[in-house]
Amino acid sequence: RVAGTSTNGITVFKGIPFAAPPVGPLRWKAPQAVKSWTGVKQASTFAPACMQDSNFPKIFGAPPEMSEDCLYLNVWTPAKSATNALPVMVWIYGGGFVGGQTSVPAYDGTHLAEKGVVLVSVAYRLGAFGFLAHPELSRESGNGSGNYGLQDMIAGLRWVKANIAKFGGDPTRVTIFGESAGGIAVSMLTVAPAAKGLFHRAISESGGNFAPPRFATESGQNTPALKAAEASGQAFLKKLGVTDIKAAREIPSAKVQAAVGPGLAGGFWPVFDGDVLPGDQFELYKAGRFNDTPVLIGTNSDEGALFAQPGMTSARFESMIRDGYGKPADGILAAYPHASEAEAVKAGKDIFRDTAFAWPTWAWARLQSQKGKGKAFVYYFDHRTPQEPVGANHGSEIGFVFRTLGVGEGPLVLRSPRPEDLAMSDLLSSYWVNFAKNGAPSGPGLPAWPAFTVAAQTAMIFDTKSGARPLPNMTQLKALDAYYAWRRDELRAKGTP
Repeated sequence: RVAGTSTNGITVFKGIPFAAPPVGPLRWKAPQAVKSWTGVKQASTFAPACMQDSNFPKIFGAPPEMSEDCLYLNVWTPAKSATNALPVMVWIYGGGFVGGQTSVPAYDGTHLAEKGVVLVSVAYRLGAFGFLAHPELSRESGNGSGNYGLQDMIAGLRWVKANIAKFGGDPTRVTIFGESAGGIAVSMLTVAPAAKGLFHRAISESGGNFAPPRFATESGQNTPALKAAEASGQAFLKKLGVTDIKAAREIPSAKVQAAVGPGLAGGFWPVFDGDVLPGDQFELYKAGRFNDTPVLIGTNSDEGALFAQPGMTSARFESMIRDGYGKPADGILAAYPHASEAEAVKAGKDIFRDTAFAWPTWAWARLQSQKGKGKAFVYYFDHRTPQEPVGANHGSEIGFVFRTLGVGEGPLVLRSPRPEDLAMSDLLSSYWVNFAKNGAPSGPGLPAWPAFTVAAQTAMIFDTKSGARPLPNMTQLKALDAYYAWRRDELRAKGTP
């Protein structure tokens, strides 16, 4: 039993353990069952974040405490009794699979709970603790290695299925939703056999895992195959000064984290291990091998701005494309105007937006609408503020979805929200909750949001005239589609990665 805190009709439970602490001999193992307790556990404070670079809590305006013992979840419920059977929304945070935590103020579930859902946020292991693959670990488990963070999410969903009815939630109406790495994780869970039946709708904000896999010789945010990830894991153990997993499990967590490096460094990412992730997600969808649910997916207009290379020029952009995109480079260059310096800067931002976020989302929408029974609903968030006058940056929709605008500290927080910002927040949160309740976002008093089809390619554009229209970056997406098709042909010619 757990005791939460009630305020204005919402009861919050923080720091509920859903798996045993993954420490000592349980480091780099699938999450294990948590030991039961007697009496009533007070659930009034967030658990520490999972191990990560100490700069991430500052960026997210979150508490700095972190620990390897971090597998806890939180629940916000408006339910007056356990018989309410309200729809459930399970939040998966972003942070490049190396940062993030449930205690970020922007992720407060109060507003969504007030709209009639039970909100759950789940922690998962990050960086080397969550995504280290190694031949010895693969032999130990008998079914690959490197996806401990994803297994944590699945363990959290199992907890929801087993327990959420006691909090007034309906275990047969569970929506998973996440942003950035959390959105990518949502897309991965749609092909994870172990997640089948644990959720019934999926929302991905700026995340999808549909680009081709990478080889051991390549780097970047494409999902590696197991052999490539194991080679990276062996190199990481050398960096730690050990050669075997037993010795690595005895190294203090702070020393392991220090070896990962700052920011998004380290290269830790989920793995096509043949078990948790059976293989190339694009090909699995084409073959109809996925957990078929309705999906609500989209991207933001200016989210490449956080990541684009500084000092972009016309010559540098052209060189970058010719070096990186092979035969389809001419088509890419034609799709991204870059003659002037201003155009080149915009092209640098936009191609990051499209390769990292928009093309995977578009590919997902097409595959879901062609191969699935569940409908796909696509959005493009272009709400501009004095803080973001050019377009909506990466992650800026989160405060609108949770209605936590102006809440907390950190550089990503929208200061002094205006009436039009609050109106946009009402719009987004209503669509998200409707989708969780009904499997479709439209509802009374809201602009109609039609399902995506390959023929119509319609998306909900969130701006000063929010409504269903064609995606504004279709020219760029089609050019990238030609590139990815060529790249898959190249990969097939070289053999399966």
